[in-house]
Amino acid sequence: MQVVRWLLGRLILTGNFVFSPKSMQRSSEAQTKVNSETANMALYQFPACPFCVKVRRSMKRLNLNVELRDAKTPAIEEELVEQGGKRKVPCLRIEENGQVQWLYESNDIIAQLEKRFA
Repeated sequence: MQVVRWLLGRLILTGNFVFSPKSMQRSSEAQTKVNSETANMALYQFPACPFCVKVRRSMKRLNLNVELRDAKTPAIEEELVEQGGKRKVPCLRIEENGQVQWLYESNDIIAQLEKRFA
């Protein structure tokens, strides 16, 4: 089972690399504003998770510079569980005005990003 999972993960990553979406083009001022807004966001993810790939592709399409945190790293996993409440990826952490919001579903994350940055 481990071999099948590894193989499928490599296929997903290869397909994502080959068919990578084009990034949205913005003026330099608009992109600077977007970058400042995404500076307080982090995506907890696994590199080969299909739902995480879906979110990362959407972020690339929207030309968003969101920090990626690999939830397989013990310290990152512990942070996700302690602060977010569960070990589930993808998870987008958004910190605004001293408050932290955790979004767990890929479709919810994409909808939030598109609503805010599209």
